[in-house]
Amino acid sequence: MPLARRLILAAPALVIGTARAQSPGWTVATEYPATSIPGEGVTHFAAAATARGVPVTAATDGPGGYRSAAALTALAEGRFAAVDSFAGSMNAVDPLFLLSSLPFLTASHADAARLRDLARPHYVAALAKHGATLLWTTPWPPSGLWTRNKVPGPEDLRGLRVRTYDATGTEVLRAAGATAEVLSFAEVNARLEAGTLDAVLSSGDGGAGRQLWRWLPNFTELNYAWPLSLGFASNARLAELTPAQRDAVTQAGAETEARQWQAIVGRLDANRRVMRDNRVAIHDPDAALRAALRGAAGGAIGQWRAAVGEAGAAILTAYVT
Repeated sequence: MPLARRLILAAPALVIGTARAQSPGWTVATEYPATSIPGEGVTHFAAAATARGVPVTAATDGPGGYRSAAALTALAEGRFAAVDSFAGSMNAVDPLFLLSSLPFLTASHADAARLRDLARPHYVAALAKHGATLLWTTPWPPSGLWTRNKVPGPEDLRGLRVRTYDATGTEVLRAAGATAEVLSFAEVNARLEAGTLDAVLSSGDGGAGRQLWRWLPNFTELNYAWPLSLGFASNARLAELTPAQRDAVTQAGAETEARQWQAIVGRLDANRRVMRDNRVAIHDPDAALRAALRGAAGGAIGQWRAAVGEAGAAILTAYVT
């Protein structure tokens, strides 16, 4: 091919590359509703980045079928520039991502923050292996059990068809007698409407609850875990930005993290008010139910320790000492 023709064909690509650096047109996605705390996170990140000169659009409710478990694939395929992903759903990528949702490990906002700080370097390294950069973390309010009927004791778990959010939760509830399976949050509504689920292990967060209380008017406050969602960007898309734009994205991520961890303070009380306003009965678990679940958790935690190896063991040792 003559040199002149090659240059003509290459020119559009050069123009496109320059335009993208000037106006990235990023989209950041989450599978959760806009009013959930991860949804608020992507919305805040989009606004903070846009205010710093990097246009970003927030896309909630699983745009295009987006699921947390496929977050890294979605980035690699170029579907989104950045995503929010529930950490535990990425256990197939690295079992370390299950850390924040291990049962009965964290009992408070402060516990969750300390565990996050210990694990952050490992999250950063795990994402980097797959071409992504961690921008922010989001704490979920503690997980409990949404059910059609009240669950007063451990015997009521037997045969209960429960949606869980990760492999550890599935093992725990199966060990306690339930019929549990991992489902994306975006799949829950259809299953509840079809009558093929009796319960959902999830936060009492009001944004997520709006999709649950229509079918599940009972919530048992297990304080099972304070899991994390992670916000991260494609390294390929970051590389297209100017240094100033990359700094703007990094600053927007840091601002979003600070906002998310501040927002969780007081959110539990706000969630309870919203739930009660929507006729959700909130229950404390009885001692027998709590003991049964703690007992069932031992095997799942042991499996996680074996899968994650020395890195996970070191984090847990530092956390509990």
